[in-house]
Amino acid sequence: MSDLPDPGAQQAQVVWLANLRQNLISPVSAIVGLCELLEGEAGRLNLNEAATDLKRISQAATELSVYVDQLLHPDMAVKLTGDGDEGAKRLRHDLRTPMNAIRGYGEMLLEDLEDMNARHLEADLLGLLEHTNALLKQIDILASLPDNSSANSFTSHEGSQSAEMFANLVQSLRSIDPIAKTAVLTGTILVVDDVEANRALLARRLEREGHAVRTADGGYSALQKMSQQAFDLVLLDLMMPDINGYDVLRRLKESEDLRDIPVIMISALDEIEGVARCIEVGAEDYLPKPFNPILLQARIRAALEKNQWRARERHYLSQMEIEKQNYKDLLHSILPQKIVARLNEGETTIADRHDDVTVLFSDIVGFTEMSANLPPAQVVHYLNRVFSGFDKTASELEVEKIKTIGDAYMVAAGVPDYRDDHAKVIVEMAHQMVSQVEALNHEFDYPLHIRIGIHSGPVVAGIIGSHRFLYDVWGDTVNFASRLESSGAPGRIQVSEETARRVTHCFDLSDPMDVRIKGKGQAKTFFITGRKS
Repeated sequence: MSDLPDPGAQQAQVVWLANLRQNLISPVSAIVGLCELLEGEAGRLNLNEAATDLKRISQAATELSVYVDQLLHPDMAVKLTGDGDEGAKRLRHDLRTPMNAIRGYGEMLLEDLEDMNARHLEADLLGLLEHTNALLKQIDILASLPDNSSANSFTSHEGSQSAEMFANLVQSLRSIDPIAKTAVLTGTILVVDDVEANRALLARRLEREGHAVRTADGGYSALQKMSQQAFDLVLLDLMMPDINGYDVLRRLKESEDLRDIPVIMISALDEIEGVARCIEVGAEDYLPKPFNPILLQARIRAALEKNQWRARERHYLSQMEIEKQNYKDLLHSILPQKIVARLNEGETTIADRHDDVTVLFSDIVGFTEMSANLPPAQVVHYLNRVFSGFDKTASELEVEKIKTIGDAYMVAAGVPDYRDDHAKVIVEMAHQMVSQVEALNHEFDYPLHIRIGIHSGPVVAGIIGSHRFLYDVWGDTVNFASRLESSGAPGRIQVSEETARRVTHCFDLSDPMDVRIKGKGQAKTFFITGRKS
């Protein structure tokens, strides 16, 4: 048979001693905290007589705290569990010595409060004595310590509730899997502890430092409160009867809504594996009981600072996403979506030849004269009304707006993507443009008309410029369309023979006209007279 210690028993031993320390540390922490509060009040009010006795009480409380703090040390564990009943007697004796001093000086001080005109210290002194008596009772029922032969001897040593809590915590220590971690210096803090005295004292201390404090008496209560209210920090006890701190922490880190809340674990279980497990699960920090108030304050401050920086980071990332989307929207308003995609894929030069495209040029006849006689704001308002309507129509018909120059408007169909009906859709666009300008004449004192020229043929299309770049088209087709516009008539749509041939099945045409086109000579053109019924 192997003489090696049972790993399960070793783990259970640590947990049992942690529970022992937990039972002792609750009143000890309250005693130490009340001593600090009483000393602070005595110093503030210059109660020198009380300060002397309070200093002795504080020294005894510190001695008591240090002794309880040693209960998880491996040497202490071996010493206690190896000696059985003798170890329990020695433990009771060593704990009683400082406690008798606390009770003795506390009772004397309580009797002298009226003479010292310090009756307002009575409530805290009574609390100090109450916790001291509770601790003495706790020690008196400490009959014997379990041996270290097996895990069962530790868990069976306690009552059913404690045994269940031990088994749960031991299992958690063995089976926790790593979970990925996904302002001002005061904040809203949730204190989670199943011991009311611990909660009250810690809440009181934190409220003095300016924090807004909420409390929960167990894991399930804490999870419920966190789902209902936002917290900047959680101080979480490890050993609780309903659900231990490990599992609360793990559920927090698995929740999309709660995983970013920083958590500081506070527990009597301060052996290195417990610390490592808590950090592994996602705790910001770990403090053993009884905690040093200065250290607690520093770590809370650090956790709140880190949470503040995380909140800023989330805000900046959110702003970056908004700016990124705004940039995308702006880019798509300037360039065709297909061209934007090509630029995103790394193309630096966008230049394509398109063999069959229809180009439209328009000009508002008389606009120059009108703009000279109207206030600038009214001129801009008019152009904005006209071009906004054109833009909406271009978007609905899925034709490409190329640019505006003054009161001239240019669109094309068949770029950057080819479409069979490019001529038909451009003529339809022209019809709607004429109707929109005519409708606006009812709102202005200067009735205007639009003149449109359309031609179909090959073009070169691409991006030009590096500062205010734009998607443009070039070639003879573009020039011809521009000449058709300038040689046309107000309120009419003049198209080339190439365009007319493509739309004769869906639009009515005038008789052909021989028009002299600059740079082209005589050319046959047509007016669109209406849609075919």
